[in-house]
Amino acid sequence: MRRRPDSRGVVPDGRAVLVTGASSGLGRACALHLEHAGFRVFAGVRKEADGAGLAAAAAHGRVVPVRIDVTDEASVREAAAYVTGCLGADRPLWGLVNNAGVCVSAPLECVPPERLRWQLDTNVVGQLAVTQAFLPQLRRSGGRVVNVTSGLGTVALPFLGAYASAQFAKEAMSDVLRRELAGFGVAVSVVQPGAIMTPIWQKVSDVARDALHSADGEVAALYRARFERFLADNERQAARSRTSAQDMARAVLRALTQARPRSRYRVGADVRRLSVLARLLPDPLLDRCLRPLTAEPAAGPSASRPLVRT
Repeated sequence: MRRRPDSRGVVPDGRAVLVTGASSGLGRACALHLEHAGFRVFAGVRKEADGAGLAAAAAHGRVVPVRIDVTDEASVREAAAYVTGCLGADRPLWGLVNNAGVCVSAPLECVPPERLRWQLDTNVVGQLAVTQAFLPQLRRSGGRVVNVTSGLGTVALPFLGAYASAQFAKEAMSDVLRRELAGFGVAVSVVQPGAIMTPIWQKVSDVARDALHSADGEVAALYRARFERFLADNERQAARSRTSAQDMARAVLRALTQARPRSRYRVGADVRRLSVLARLLPDPLLDRCLRPLTAEPAAGPSASRPLVRT
């Protein structure tokens, strides 16, 4: 049975949603915020301990941990079967929040093919696999899909080419799903968070330096000083960002409950600024604005504006 929201919007009232990548950072904040708002939240985690900690932190006891690895087809199938079994036939899943993701940051010349495959498999292929597994339930409920991307799905920054490639692909996938599923009463929205300081920043730096160290020595030497400064500037500016994980969680809640959900919710001044620049500036002028990101450290303070979803 399809249920369309009325003009007053959707009341959570125990409706069920699944949030992937809920172990930490934005996904964890999102799962707890939705649970507090009245949803029953299936929280996708990869480790049992993370799920237990999340359930313990829930204010109203409505968080159900679900083990899921979005890059493993069997894991996705098992998670879908588990959620379906928990919900039964009368009240299918209302919302899917595709938040799981990784970030490969390195000069593209230094990104090994297997790292790019990992990036795309996690942030794009895996997200589609999860969506496909839960669409039968979402069609029955007339529910929502919320895909979490970032500002790098609008403009690709230097040294974040692999990550931006995945975000551009996820943006395109979201547009197509929105158009294909509209006739079934399933709404699809994108949430684009800007720079937010979360524990994933250390993971980003570790992956980045590993990629550089595994590259040809002469090639790595060409980029090392610029890239190290880029990482340091990004982390420092993300720490100063006024955008919080709660801001992102509130945007997801709006996408799940507004009577007429928007196609995109941009969270943070940096994302909104980049969106305006992308619309107004021709490529040569935009390239000139971003050139300080790849300048030699001696060239002066960086103009970096971190837009990584973390």
